[in-house]
Amino acid sequence: MDQLLLVIDAGTTSTRAMLFAADGACFGSEQRDLTQHYPAPGLVEHDAEEIWARSLECAEAMVAKAGGADRIAAVGITNQRETIVFWSRRTGRALAPAIVWQDRRTAELCRSLKEAGHEEALRQCTGLLLDPYFSASKIAWAMANWPELRDAGDDLRVGTVESWLIHRLTGGLHITDATNASRTALMDIVTGRWDDALLGLFDVPRTALPEIVDCAGRFGETSLFGAPIPICGMAGDQQSAAIGQACIAPGDTKATYGTGAFVLTHTGAERPVSHHRLLSTIAWQLGGARAYALEGSVFVAGSLIQWLRDDLKLLGFAAESEALARSVSDNGGAYIVPALSGLGAPYWEPSARGAISGLSFATGRAHIVRAALEAMAHQTHDLMTAFASDGAAWECLKVDGGMVANDWLAQDLADMLNLAVERPAFVETTALGAAMLAGVGCGMFSSLEEAVPMRGNVVLFEPRMAEAERKRRLHGWRRALDAILAS
Repeated sequence: MDQLLLVIDAGTTSTRAMLFAADGACFGSEQRDLTQHYPAPGLVEHDAEEIWARSLECAEAMVAKAGGADRIAAVGITNQRETIVFWSRRTGRALAPAIVWQDRRTAELCRSLKEAGHEEALRQCTGLLLDPYFSASKIAWAMANWPELRDAGDDLRVGTVESWLIHRLTGGLHITDATNASRTALMDIVTGRWDDALLGLFDVPRTALPEIVDCAGRFGETSLFGAPIPICGMAGDQQSAAIGQACIAPGDTKATYGTGAFVLTHTGAERPVSHHRLLSTIAWQLGGARAYALEGSVFVAGSLIQWLRDDLKLLGFAAESEALARSVSDNGGAYIVPALSGLGAPYWEPSARGAISGLSFATGRAHIVRAALEAMAHQTHDLMTAFASDGAAWECLKVDGGMVANDWLAQDLADMLNLAVERPAFVETTALGAAMLAGVGCGMFSSLEEAVPMRGNVVLFEPRMAEAERKRRLHGWRRALDAILAS
């Protein structure tokens, strides 16, 4: 057996490690759940030490499965973006809870900065908006409210999850890749450097931030598994999924349906500018050269199904949703606007709250579950309209993530978008993209294009819904959404 690529995929609800061969075959996976902490409404935290410990456990299991560290050619890392970690340079230990990307505690801070006229300058520099989603306001809040961070001085280290994992894997290396840095709202995405004006605006100490590096290369090595293994690939989860979906040419588009839903359209070497509240972001950086993408972010996708299962008890298990959706001919007039943590693109309303509308005595459990699944296509249709208005029309949508194992959902996307939807046979494209980057970084591949065959076979879903039914659905969705935005 040739040498393998080890990937650590530190997500929002779980972390895992996976083993890949150069042809894309997956030789193993080990996963651990991550505890979600909700100390108050709108607040979401993780224990950074738990992220590290459980990621390490998963990696150790995969190294053992490979037959030892000498069987591993390189490590790739992908991670939940925007989540921010605070730790000590000296001890390597976390100094405070990690503030998760879903957290909304900085809504008032972002609103006040927006009212003071700062959003346009931030958008011009970072491609982002003033929203609690991004890391900068989280750092500002933490520095103002947690004395242990202010007191740490030059000992303080701040970074996104991949930066935290690399620090622990290497015993001190403090770097971040360009895709994760581009999500902090502190990076100038044209120059590729931290922006002094934004550091000042959010009161972020430059000494605490990592060095920004490429997404592939030899960044350092870890000796925690018995023999040195180079760390050669890094990217935020959505960029990594786009790479794993072979979105290499401008115009290629992918949508990942996990905890949230995230659409990226690769736009090439020129930074795109959105006039419809989409985000400009870095798709990857190799050899110091940046490729760009437009992105639309939906905050609630798979977490809606989890909520129906765990809190409302409408599902025994997530996969039951497909059978329930098929058991009724339509949604019975029910619509769900899943703004359980505000609305993302293209609305960006952090104070919006979710709603179930159109209920009657005829509404059953299956109608509500079907409405929840339909909300994925409704939100995606809104994004498709915004992308097209920005000159980035979709020709085909490549989908991945745990939700699209549901054939009914994949077909509903094709029907509502009136677009071909392509699903790879291997849906863990986030981890696959990190493996592709690690393969480029260690010299297994000469380019991302050479790594594309790792993606493997795909299944195609073609639209088959009548136009009248599509219009009826979208009209009902629009009414439900407008009621939320007006409240």
